[in-house]
Amino acid sequence: MTRVKSRCRWISALLLCVVATAAGAQSTIASDDVAIKLASQVCSSCHGPGGNSISPTFPKLAGQQQAYLVAQIQAFKSGGRGEQEAHDYMLGMTTLIDDATAAALARYFARQPPPPGVSTDPALMAAGRKLFTQGVADRVVPCANCHGDRAQGNGIFPRLAGQHAPYIVRQLKVIQGNLRNSPVMHGIIKDLTPEEMNEVAAYLQSL
Repeated sequence: MTRVKSRCRWISALLLCVVATAAGAQSTIASDDVAIKLASQVCSSCHGPGGNSISPTFPKLAGQQQAYLVAQIQAFKSGGRGEQEAHDYMLGMTTLIDDATAAALARYFARQPPPPGVSTDPALMAAGRKLFTQGVADRVVPCANCHGDRAQGNGIFPRLAGQHAPYIVRQLKVIQGNLRNSPVMHGIIKDLTPEEMNEVAAYLQSL
């Protein structure tokens, strides 16, 4: 945990420097310039260049829905995301980002080409595909209803295609446990089993 805190302090200091140099910038172009600097100098240290994270601890942001990204930055700032990792990595940093910069960061990552999927166990992916497209009778509605037929996302509903499977499983668990405020999702996945989580995550990672 000490290493995490030290890393976060370093990243927060870097973010503060970038934001400070952009103080007073009002135009969309200026905000976009700041966002590019933040993305390349700060966000990339965890989320990878262009939002292509290689660590399952940190989600891939490339190609993510713009509206979703803005909503999550605001949720981190307000404390709406209560899982431990949100506090460890994001809370202190997002408090330094104003609304214009948040919107510009979201635009930047939404425009980045998403990475290719990574396939794993065929049986696991097949079961996950069935769950994603068909749901589970009388228990879970199809994920594709909101997230799109190829998990590309739609506005406030995030892109899930190509995301790290361990990250998806972890988020399903924190939502299920009400550590992450997501009333719609909680109602949908409240009865999802750990095995089903692994299945759908394997499928989504492969897209």
